[in-house]
Amino acid sequence: MLTYAMSQRDEKTKYYYLYAAIKEDILLGTLKKNEKLPSKRSLAEHLGVSLITVETAYQMLKDEGYIESRERSGYFVTELIPVAKIKKEQKMLKLLKESEQNNDVMAEIESARDDGKNMFPESLYFKTVRSVLTEYGSKLMERSPNEGCTILRNAIAKYLLRYRGIFAQPEQIVIGSGAEHLYNAVVRLMGNDVIYGLENPSYSQIRKVYEGMGAKCEMLQMGIEGIKTEELQRTQAKVLHVTPFHSYPSGVTATVRKRQEYLEWAKQNQGIIVEDDFDSEFFMPGKPIDTLYMTDHTQSVIYINTFSKSLSPSIRIGYMILPEHLMERYKETMGEFSCTVPVLDQYVLAEFIERGHFEQHLNRVRRHRTK
Repeated sequence: MLTYAMSQRDEKTKYYYLYAAIKEDILLGTLKKNEKLPSKRSLAEHLGVSLITVETAYQMLKDEGYIESRERSGYFVTELIPVAKIKKEQKMLKLLKESEQNNDVMAEIESARDDGKNMFPESLYFKTVRSVLTEYGSKLMERSPNEGCTILRNAIAKYLLRYRGIFAQPEQIVIGSGAEHLYNAVVRLMGNDVIYGLENPSYSQIRKVYEGMGAKCEMLQMGIEGIKTEELQRTQAKVLHVTPFHSYPSGVTATVRKRQEYLEWAKQNQGIIVEDDFDSEFFMPGKPIDTLYMTDHTQSVIYINTFSKSLSPSIRIGYMILPEHLMERYKETMGEFSCTVPVLDQYVLAEFIERGHFEQHLNRVRRHRTK
């Protein structure tokens, strides 16, 4: 059946279908821990696909922590963290420790993160601005709804479903002027009388915003998979702010096991997770990895992302997706606050997304990074 299904898909989607099929078998227990997968060549021949299709699917599974490669033995369903991954992340954590006395190291890490930043399609964006001014005219002078313009919320919802596989109703999406504004909104929503657990190390502005709003923060030590288990067990936090993909500045991506642990923490402690997903659109290879929001079945995750990283720092537009049960509380606590993003900017970004320019830009940057 898998062989037939693979034959019906074009080359661009075969690797993702194979990745998803193997991933499902692992999650369902069909493939057990430490079970060996077929070699890349034998699986490619069996399915009638190219070797690079299998390589890409295996690499995605490896990057997400579902499988590991063992030298001269092949690929196995993960039970322990691969030694290569441990060495890589230990090296990064060592660099971070050294960076406390050496700002040059931090500058090097920051420089690496900005790869592709000068690829912003200025002419295409300005063309979109002119088109929006012509098409919408005086409508652009109307006041934005507090949660953001419907046209942008709809565009983001469709983009997330199409490109990321994230399903969210437009009504759950709130627009704000960048990540820091959204962190501010989280405290207004959740209150400053609860403890906020943050990754240690993490992006410094997160703590500054939370504490600036009067909230108490508890720094939770990072390990090679994400926040250490013992840290999660001891914390009194009710809100956990995490960056599961490529956390800054450690560079750690939380494994599948760790992401499940985060969700279990929220369930057991009746807590809320703030998922900061600022960098995952540039995941290589293939489709970005599953978010916590996608795998959450208890409505415990607030998802935050911005266009400052994916487009340009000058585009101060971000968004968060709220669980449905928090929407009423949001209206009560934030209902009187106006949207901080100008209507023109919202319409231009909506048009840029709807016409497919945003996804084309992402793909262009990702291709650039693989060279």
